Amino acid sequence: MPLLLIVLLWLSLMAQAGAVFLSGARHEYQRYNNCGPVTIGMALSFWGSALNQYQIAPVLKPNKNDKNVSPEELAAFARKQGFGVHLGVAGDLKLLKDLLSGGFPVIVETWFVTPDNGGMGHYRLLVGYDDSQGIFKAFDSYYGPKVTLRYAETDRLWQVFNRTYLVVYPQSRKAQVAALLGSRINERTGLQMALEQAQRETQANPSNAFAWFNLGSTLLRLGQAQAAAQAYDQSRRIAPDRTLDPRRPANALNNWPWRMLWYQFGPYEAYFKTGRYPEVIALASDVLGRIDDHEESYYWRGLARQAQGNLEAARADFQAALRYKPSYREAAMALQALQARGNR
Repeated sequence: MPLLLIVLLWLSLMAQAGAVFLSGARHEYQRYNNCGPVTIGMALSFWGSALNQYQIAPVLKPNKNDKNVSPEELAAFARKQGFGVHLGVAGDLKLLKDLLSGGFPVIVETWFVTPDNGGMGHYRLLVGYDDSQGIFKAFDSYYGPKVTLRYAETDRLWQVFNRTYLVVYPQSRKAQVAALLGSRINERTGLQMALEQAQRETQANPSNAFAWFNLGSTLLRLGQAQAAAQAYDQSRRIAPDRTLDPRRPANALNNWPWRMLWYQFGPYEAYFKTGRYPEVIALASDVLGRIDDHEESYYWRGLARQAQGNLEAARADFQAALRYKPSYREAAMALQALQARGNR
């Protein structure tokens, strides 16, 4: 990167504006379960894309009732449109403001509570902030284009998803994004920051269930499945803030918000990798007892059933996962391997 550009970016960050609003994105209200497709569409629109949810949703979620489009799926879609993408965890408020000051809207994955539907995962596109009011300005596919989020509340809701953020940009702006992200551009560095963040938060507040959950998710990505499972165990023992889960079913299986495993599957993987197959099956069956089209739960239950020797039930689970998401590569590979095993 040219030295002059580095210096200019450094000076711009040092003189970060007290208020920023990025105009140019097109707001769109979501149709049923279309939060992910709408939000990535709004982010792309800032850079000139005309795609909307009616073009994006059929690609990202062929099952219209799909409850979750992952950050990785959003990133993959944007890359297929020719854009650069940075998907990170362990963000902080300063990073969000640095990116916005640099001219880049940011997608954040947060928890979300509505009076009618209770708590759930939700994406928002941040397009500005105002330090004098202590708020971010967001395009929200559910509530509209003039949503404001207080800094502390943003962080509280963002923590539920390990402070995951997504920056989409034209390839011509790659160097500028890299300068704004600094060492975070390296995935391993980002995971180390997430680990240190979760460790600090579990030590400062051992009753924070989401800090323990984030610790588990980060340890898992760092290849430490046993330690991850232990962190998830600790998270499960803690009753989180019920204001985030106001319509919780009385028979919910664990202390996590009852929709938690619709979006994050680390506990399935950690328990599977440590041989705790009955727990994988119990957790997945609890999800599937409430929604019968959750492909990730079918997949992980299938793996656990296969490990226990229940091959017919495993086959049925893999087939169900593919019925709801035909492009589910891992489920297709698992089914293919299982069928090959049966043909020997």
